[in-house]
Amino acid sequence: MLAIVIPYYKLSFFEATLQSLADQTDKRFMVYIGDDASQESPDDLLEKYQQKFDFEYHRFEENLGGTSLVKQWERCIAMTKDEEWLMILGDDDVPCLNLVASFYANHSNIDLNTINVVRFATVVINDMGDVLSSVYKHPLLEKTTDFLCRKFSKKTRSSLSEYIFRKSTVIEMTFRNFSLAWHSDDMAVLEFSDFENCYSINEATMSVRVSFHSITGDSGLKIKKNQATYEFCAVLFLEYSASFSREQKKIILKKLEQAFFNIPLLKNYLILSSYYCSQIGLGELIQFHFRLLKTGVIIVLKKAKLFGFVKK
Repeated sequence: MLAIVIPYYKLSFFEATLQSLADQTDKRFMVYIGDDASQESPDDLLEKYQQKFDFEYHRFEENLGGTSLVKQWERCIAMTKDEEWLMILGDDDVPCLNLVASFYANHSNIDLNTINVVRFATVVINDMGDVLSSVYKHPLLEKTTDFLCRKFSKKTRSSLSEYIFRKSTVIEMTFRNFSLAWHSDDMAVLEFSDFENCYSINEATMSVRVSFHSITGDSGLKIKKNQATYEFCAVLFLEYSASFSREQKKIILKKLEQAFFNIPLLKNYLILSSYYCSQIGLGELIQFHFRLLKTGVIIVLKKAKLFGFVKK
Protein backbone atom coordinates (compact mmCIF):
# COMPACT_ATOMS: atom_id res chain seq x y z
CA MET A 1 0.00 0.00 0.00
CA LEU A 2 0.99 3.64 -0.48
CA ALA A 3 1.60 6.10 2.35
CA ILE A 4 1.19 9.76 1.38
CA VAL A 5 2.97 11.96 3.91
CA ILE A 6 2.14 15.67 4.03
CA PRO A 7 4.47 17.86 6.12
CA TYR A 8 1.91 20.58 6.78
CA TYR A 9 2.64 24.26 7.54
CA LYS A 10 0.70 26.63 5.26
CA LEU A 11 -3.08 26.73 4.92
CA SER A 12 -3.07 28.88 1.75
CA PHE A 13 -3.34 26.07 -0.82
CA PHE A 14 -3.94 23.09 1.44
CA GLU A 15 -7.55 22.59 0.41
CA ALA A 16 -6.55 22.12 -3.22
CA THR A 17 -4.17 19.36 -2.09
CA LEU A 18 -6.82 17.67 0.04
CA GLN A 19 -9.41 17.93 -2.72
CA SER A 20 -7.04 16.29 -5.18
CA LEU A 21 -6.69 13.35 -2.79
CA ALA A 22 -10.44 13.13 -2.33
CA ASP A 23 -10.80 13.04 -6.13
CA GLN A 24 -8.43 10.10 -6.64
CA THR A 25 -10.06 7.31 -8.63
CA ASP A 26 -8.11 4.73 -6.60
CA LYS A 27 -8.24 5.14 -2.82
CA ARG A 28 -5.61 2.55 -1.94
CA PHE A 29 -3.53 4.99 0.07
CA MET A 30 -3.22 6.33 3.60
CA VAL A 31 -2.45 9.98 4.26
CA TYR A 32 -0.34 11.10 7.23
CA ILE A 33 -0.41 14.83 7.98
CA GLY A 34 2.30 16.16 10.28
CA ASP A 35 1.61 19.72 11.45
CA ASP A 36 4.92 21.56 12.00
CA ALA A 37 3.57 23.70 14.88
CA SER A 38 1.80 25.89 12.33
CA GLN A 39 -0.01 29.04 13.39
CA GLU A 40 -2.66 28.25 10.77
CA SER A 41 -4.86 25.46 12.12
CA PRO A 42 -6.19 23.02 9.49
CA ASP A 43 -8.79 21.54 11.87
CA ASP A 44 -11.90 22.89 10.13
CA LEU A 45 -10.58 21.86 6.74
CA LEU A 46 -9.69 18.38 7.90
CA GLU A 47 -13.14 17.91 9.36
CA LYS A 48 -14.58 18.71 5.93
CA TYR A 49 -12.56 15.86 4.37
CA GLN A 50 -12.97 13.39 7.23
CA GLN A 51 -15.09 10.91 5.26
CA LYS A 52 -13.54 11.44 1.83
CA PHE A 53 -10.28 9.50 2.27
CA ASP A 54 -8.31 7.85 5.07
CA PHE A 55 -5.91 10.07 6.94
CA GLU A 56 -4.24 10.60 10.31
CA TYR A 57 -3.32 14.02 11.62
CA HIS A 58 -0.78 14.90 14.29
CA ARG A 59 0.27 18.32 15.50
CA PHE A 60 3.88 18.65 16.62
CA GLU A 61 4.43 21.26 19.29
CA GLU A 62 7.97 22.12 18.17
CA ASN A 63 8.63 23.70 14.78
CA LEU A 64 11.41 21.86 12.96
CA GLY A 65 10.93 23.08 9.39
CA GLY A 66 12.38 26.47 10.29
CA THR A 67 15.74 24.87 11.04
CA SER A 68 15.63 21.55 9.18
CA LEU A 69 12.97 20.53 6.68
CA VAL A 70 14.54 17.09 6.47
CA LYS A 71 14.00 16.49 10.21
CA GLN A 72 10.36 17.51 9.76
CA TRP A 73 10.06 15.01 6.91
CA GLU A 74 11.59 12.31 9.08
CA ARG A 75 9.20 12.71 11.98
CA CYS A 76 6.27 12.74 9.55
CA ILE A 77 7.58 9.53 7.94
CA ALA A 78 7.72 8.02 11.45
CA MET A 79 3.93 8.38 11.59
CA THR A 80 3.49 5.79 8.83
CA LYS A 81 2.73 2.13 9.50
CA ASP A 82 3.40 -0.94 7.37
CA GLU A 83 3.00 0.63 3.93
CA GLU A 84 5.50 -0.51 1.29
CA TRP A 85 5.67 2.75 -0.66
CA LEU A 86 6.03 6.38 0.39
CA MET A 87 5.25 9.75 -1.16
CA ILE A 88 6.10 13.08 0.51
CA LEU A 89 3.52 15.49 -0.85
CA GLY A 90 3.84 19.25 -0.46
CA ASP A 91 0.90 20.94 1.26
CA ASP A 92 0.37 23.08 -1.86
CA ASP A 93 0.91 20.51 -4.64
CA VAL A 94 -1.87 18.79 -6.59
CA PRO A 95 -1.81 15.23 -7.97
CA CYS A 96 -4.09 14.53 -10.94
CA LEU A 97 -7.10 12.31 -10.24
CA ASN A 98 -5.58 9.14 -11.77
CA LEU A 99 -2.16 9.42 -10.14
CA VAL A 100 -2.64 6.67 -7.55
CA ALA A 101 -4.43 4.44 -10.07
CA SER A 102 -1.51 4.86 -12.50
CA PHE A 103 0.95 3.83 -9.82
CA TYR A 104 -0.90 0.58 -9.16
CA ALA A 105 -1.35 -0.04 -12.90
CA ASN A 106 2.45 0.07 -13.25
CA HIS A 107 3.21 -1.78 -10.04
CA SER A 108 4.07 -5.14 -11.63
CA ASN A 109 6.56 -3.51 -14.01
CA ILE A 110 8.06 -1.54 -11.14
CA ASP A 111 8.69 -4.75 -9.19
CA LEU A 112 9.88 -6.59 -12.31
CA ASN A 113 12.60 -3.97 -12.82
CA THR A 114 13.54 -3.94 -9.09
CA ILE A 115 12.77 -0.23 -8.82
CA ASN A 116 13.02 1.80 -5.61
CA VAL A 117 12.24 5.23 -7.10
CA VAL A 118 9.15 6.07 -9.16
CA ARG A 119 8.26 9.46 -10.59
CA PHE A 120 5.33 11.08 -12.38
CA ALA A 121 5.20 13.71 -15.09
CA THR A 122 4.89 17.28 -13.76
CA VAL A 123 3.62 20.72 -14.60
CA VAL A 124 4.34 23.95 -12.76
CA ILE A 125 1.38 25.99 -11.48
CA ASN A 126 1.13 29.41 -9.79
CA ASP A 127 -0.85 30.77 -6.84
CA MET A 128 -4.05 30.74 -8.86
CA GLY A 129 -3.54 27.20 -10.12
CA ASP A 130 -2.73 28.41 -13.64
CA VAL A 131 -0.34 26.15 -15.54
CA LEU A 132 2.98 27.89 -16.20
CA SER A 133 4.86 25.15 -18.04
CA SER A 134 4.53 22.36 -20.53
CA VAL A 135 4.27 18.81 -19.18
CA TYR A 136 7.66 17.45 -18.15
CA LYS A 137 7.83 13.78 -19.15
CA HIS A 138 10.70 11.32 -18.81
CA PRO A 139 12.09 8.10 -20.28
CA LEU A 140 10.35 5.03 -18.90
CA LEU A 141 13.61 3.83 -17.38
CA GLU A 142 16.41 6.32 -16.83
CA LYS A 143 19.68 6.18 -14.95
CA THR A 144 19.38 8.73 -12.17
CA THR A 145 22.83 10.12 -12.97
CA ASP A 146 21.57 10.90 -16.49
CA PHE A 147 18.48 12.51 -15.02
CA LEU A 148 20.50 14.78 -12.72
CA CYS A 149 22.59 16.00 -15.62
CA ARG A 150 19.45 16.67 -17.67
CA LYS A 151 18.13 18.72 -14.77
CA PHE A 152 21.37 20.63 -14.32
CA SER A 153 21.37 21.30 -18.08
CA LYS A 154 17.85 22.77 -17.73
CA LYS A 155 16.30 20.10 -19.94
CA THR A 156 13.89 19.01 -17.22
CA ARG A 157 12.78 19.89 -13.70
CA SER A 158 12.24 18.01 -10.48
CA SER A 159 10.93 18.39 -6.94
CA LEU A 160 10.04 16.01 -4.14
CA SER A 161 6.26 15.69 -4.51
CA GLU A 162 6.22 13.76 -7.80
CA TYR A 163 8.27 10.86 -6.42
CA ILE A 164 7.26 7.61 -4.77
CA PHE A 165 9.99 5.75 -2.90
CA ARG A 166 10.19 2.21 -1.59
CA LYS A 167 9.81 2.93 2.12
CA SER A 168 12.31 0.37 3.37
CA THR A 169 15.02 2.15 1.37
CA VAL A 170 14.03 5.53 2.81
CA ILE A 171 14.16 4.18 6.36
CA GLU A 172 17.52 2.49 5.79
CA MET A 173 19.30 5.37 4.02
CA THR A 174 17.41 8.51 5.17
CA PHE A 175 17.44 11.90 3.44
CA ARG A 176 20.56 14.06 3.34
CA ASN A 177 20.11 17.12 5.52
CA PHE A 178 21.16 19.97 3.22
CA SER A 179 20.27 23.59 3.99
CA LEU A 180 16.60 24.32 3.16
CA ALA A 181 16.48 20.66 2.03
CA TRP A 182 17.70 22.14 -1.28
CA HIS A 183 18.91 19.15 -3.36
CA SER A 184 17.90 16.73 -0.59
CA ASP A 185 15.34 15.36 -3.04
CA ASP A 186 17.95 15.04 -5.82
CA MET A 187 20.28 13.19 -3.46
CA ALA A 188 17.44 10.89 -2.45
CA VAL A 189 16.68 10.02 -6.06
CA LEU A 190 20.33 9.11 -6.61
CA GLU A 191 20.98 7.25 -3.36
CA PHE A 192 17.63 5.49 -3.00
CA SER A 193 17.99 4.16 -6.56
CA ASP A 194 21.61 3.15 -5.85
CA PHE A 195 22.53 5.39 -8.80
CA GLU A 196 20.59 3.03 -11.06
CA ASN A 197 17.22 3.39 -12.80
CA CYS A 198 14.20 5.48 -11.94
CA TYR A 199 10.82 4.34 -13.33
CA SER A 200 8.65 7.03 -14.94
CA ILE A 201 4.86 7.17 -15.16
CA ASN A 202 4.02 9.76 -17.79
CA GLU A 203 0.27 9.16 -18.02
CA ALA A 204 -0.27 10.86 -14.65
CA THR A 205 0.80 14.36 -13.66
CA MET A 206 1.73 16.12 -10.44
CA SER A 207 1.04 19.86 -10.43
CA VAL A 208 3.85 21.52 -8.49
CA ARG A 209 3.07 24.97 -7.15
CA VAL A 210 5.75 27.66 -7.34
CA SER A 211 4.86 30.84 -5.45
CA PHE A 212 6.38 33.34 -3.06
CA HIS A 213 5.19 30.99 -0.28
CA SER A 214 7.52 28.23 -1.52
CA ILE A 215 11.27 27.85 -1.13
CA THR A 216 11.62 27.54 -4.91
CA GLY A 217 9.80 30.81 -5.48
CA ASP A 218 11.49 32.77 -2.68
CA SER A 219 14.27 34.83 -4.28
CA GLY A 220 15.47 35.98 -0.86
CA LEU A 221 16.96 32.55 -0.20
CA LYS A 222 19.40 32.64 -3.12
CA ILE A 223 22.57 32.57 -1.03
CA LYS A 224 21.41 29.60 1.05
CA LYS A 225 20.30 27.74 -2.08
CA ASN A 226 23.62 28.27 -3.79
CA GLN A 227 25.53 27.17 -0.72
CA ALA A 228 23.40 24.02 -0.56
CA THR A 229 24.35 23.37 -4.19
CA TYR A 230 27.99 23.32 -3.07
CA GLU A 231 27.17 20.94 -0.22
CA PHE A 232 25.30 18.62 -2.57
CA CYS A 233 28.02 18.55 -5.23
CA ALA A 234 30.70 18.00 -2.58
CA VAL A 235 28.94 14.75 -1.62
CA LEU A 236 28.74 13.72 -5.28
CA PHE A 237 32.47 14.25 -5.82
CA LEU A 238 33.73 13.00 -2.46
CA GLU A 239 31.54 9.89 -2.18
CA TYR A 240 30.24 9.04 -5.64
CA SER A 241 32.75 10.34 -8.16
CA ALA A 242 33.03 6.91 -9.82
CA SER A 243 29.28 6.92 -10.59
CA PHE A 244 29.62 9.80 -13.06
CA SER A 245 31.33 10.02 -16.42
CA ARG A 246 33.79 12.80 -17.20
CA GLU A 247 31.16 14.60 -19.27
CA GLN A 248 28.64 14.34 -16.44
CA LYS A 249 31.19 15.76 -14.01
CA LYS A 250 31.67 18.72 -16.34
CA ILE A 251 27.91 19.38 -16.26
CA ILE A 252 27.90 19.24 -12.46
CA LEU A 253 30.85 21.63 -12.31
CA LYS A 254 29.06 23.99 -14.69
CA LYS A 255 26.19 24.07 -12.20
CA LEU A 256 28.66 24.90 -9.44
CA GLU A 257 30.09 27.66 -11.59
CA GLN A 258 26.66 29.24 -11.93
CA ALA A 259 26.24 29.09 -8.16
CA PHE A 260 29.67 30.64 -7.71
CA PHE A 261 28.80 33.60 -9.94
CA ASN A 262 25.92 34.31 -7.55
CA ILE A 263 27.96 33.91 -4.37
CA PRO A 264 31.65 34.53 -5.19
CA LEU A 265 33.07 33.58 -1.81
CA LEU A 266 36.67 32.53 -1.32
CA LYS A 267 35.62 29.18 0.12
CA ASN A 268 33.51 28.39 -2.95
CA TYR A 269 36.24 29.58 -5.32
CA LEU A 270 38.72 27.20 -3.71
CA ILE A 271 36.25 24.31 -3.74
CA LEU A 272 35.36 24.84 -7.39
CA SER A 273 38.99 25.19 -8.43
CA SER A 274 39.96 22.00 -6.61
CA TYR A 275 37.12 20.06 -8.26
CA TYR A 276 38.11 21.26 -11.73
CA CYS A 277 41.70 20.24 -11.10
CA SER A 278 41.05 16.85 -9.45
CA GLN A 279 37.97 15.70 -11.34
CA ILE A 280 38.49 17.06 -14.86
CA GLY A 281 42.04 18.30 -15.29
CA LEU A 282 44.33 21.31 -15.33
CA GLY A 283 43.11 22.41 -18.77
CA GLU A 284 39.55 22.84 -17.53
CA LEU A 285 40.83 24.72 -14.48
CA ILE A 286 42.59 27.18 -16.76
CA GLN A 287 39.44 27.55 -18.88
CA PHE A 288 37.46 28.25 -15.71
CA HIS A 289 39.78 31.15 -14.87
CA PHE A 290 39.46 32.50 -18.42
CA ARG A 291 35.66 32.48 -17.94
CA LEU A 292 36.07 34.35 -14.67
CA LEU A 293 37.97 37.10 -16.48
CA LYS A 294 35.62 37.14 -19.46
CA THR A 295 32.42 37.41 -17.42
CA GLY A 296 33.78 40.06 -15.09
CA VAL A 297 33.42 37.92 -11.98
CA ILE A 298 36.93 38.98 -11.00
CA ILE A 299 35.40 42.40 -10.31
CA VAL A 300 32.87 40.75 -7.99
CA LEU A 301 35.73 38.94 -6.31
CA LYS A 302 37.41 42.27 -5.70
CA LYS A 303 34.23 43.67 -4.17
CA ALA A 304 34.03 40.61 -1.97
CA LYS A 305 37.55 41.46 -0.75
CA LEU A 306 38.73 37.96 -1.55
CA PHE A 307 42.16 39.11 -2.62
CA GLY A 308 42.45 42.37 -0.69
CA PHE A 309 41.80 44.65 -3.65
CA VAL A 310 39.26 46.83 -1.90
CA LYS A 311 40.47 49.53 0.43
CA LYS A 312 38.29 50.91 3.16
